[in-house]
Amino acid sequence: MSRILVCGLINVETTVKIDGFPLEYCPIDYNFFGVNSYPAGVGLNLSLSLSTLSDEVRLLSMVSDDCAGAVVKDVLVKNGVSTDYLLNTGSTAQSVVLYDNDGRRRIFCDLKDLQERSFDEKIFIDAVKDCDAVCLCNINFSRNLLKIAKDMGKIIATDIHVQSDINDEYNRDFMKNADILFLSNEGIIGREKEFLMQLKDTYKAQIIVVGMGENGSMMYVRADDNYHHRNAVKPAKIVNTVGAGDSLFSSFVHFYVKGVDPYTSLEYATHYASHKIGFDGAAKGFLTEKQLLEIVNRV
Repeated sequence: MSRILVCGLINVETTVKIDGFPLEYCPIDYNFFGVNSYPAGVGLNLSLSLSTLSDEVRLLSMVSDDCAGAVVKDVLVKNGVSTDYLLNTGSTAQSVVLYDNDGRRRIFCDLKDLQERSFDEKIFIDAVKDCDAVCLCNINFSRNLLKIAKDMGKIIATDIHVQSDINDEYNRDFMKNADILFLSNEGIIGREKEFLMQLKDTYKAQIIVVGMGENGSMMYVRADDNYHHRNAVKPAKIVNTVGAGDSLFSSFVHFYVKGVDPYTSLEYATHYASHKIGFDGAAKGFLTEKQLLEIVNRV
């Protein structure tokens, strides 16, 4: 069992199923069982995923004492994730996700004042000192922790999500310090290999993975100076693709930190993400390691 620290966003997410995009105006739509609310956010998604995979997770984030925050804490406790490192903020972040039958989505994210905050460095140092790796999500309150983790020699994993500029000012610190770097191809469709080459030439990440949805993923492994394409695994069904990237990222980190080679780690992570998109809600549909390996071995 690995000990992994996660620092990232927690919000309450409301998912709304729609017929398709663009969405035509209608004053009211009786969408029976098509609207659901559940705690989510990258920090929570990663923590629940890693915990289900049997890692010991230390989750650092910010929520309020409001009703949304109470729901968040309840879900964490029920899933065996400690709330000891949650700091209080004025209002818990929230998001609304519209998604259609093809898995396309539109996310409305209200971060409240989180982008104006920094996480307490003393709390971070105490929490991280005996961790095997840290997942520092690309939200402002984890930015100040990057250098500390680097100076302590910790494996730093981060996902910068949609990106199209290797010199992006907001994400530069995360790209510069990451040992494991993940991103989506949504901003670089058609030039994934080119962008991957630019990233590896500009930054020092040992592993870079570009998630490409139904087209699989592309990975660069610096130790081998090798580019590797992994085909997607066809899911039994597609319900909601929200959280697929978090699933790919978290399961890869889980296996890699355990000592599994990056190619096998990506294979397992691809199966894990394929299963995940058969569920509605970014924080639902996670597998245990045993369940995942049983699926892989059946293929």
